[in-house]
Amino acid sequence: MASPRAATVILLSILAIHLLHPVRASSETAVRSQATAAGINCGRACAVRCGRSWKPKMCLRMCNVCCGRCGCVPPGTGVETRALCPCYANMKNPKGKYKCP
Repeated sequence: MASPRAATVILLSILAIHLLHPVRASSETAVRSQATAAGINCGRACAVRCGRSWKPKMCLRMCNVCCGRCGCVPPGTGVETRALCPCYANMKNPKGKYKCP
């Protein structure tokens, strides 16, 4: 049988892991809460950004993800304004291509 000290250490370790381990929310909820905290309306900003896209559904989906993570969306529809939001401009997918439209 374990000593009382060992049992206390184990219980404290489990408690610390439980408290420090982040709780995963659904991606939609996380995006919405981060964007709200940043004070930007991602839906409206992305609708403008993707207004001339040849794949509007995919553009809106990716733009909303990027907006939620970064809290900003570059103005306009072209690549020339990407630098105004560095987080958005530099986010890449696992293949190394730019993630945000």
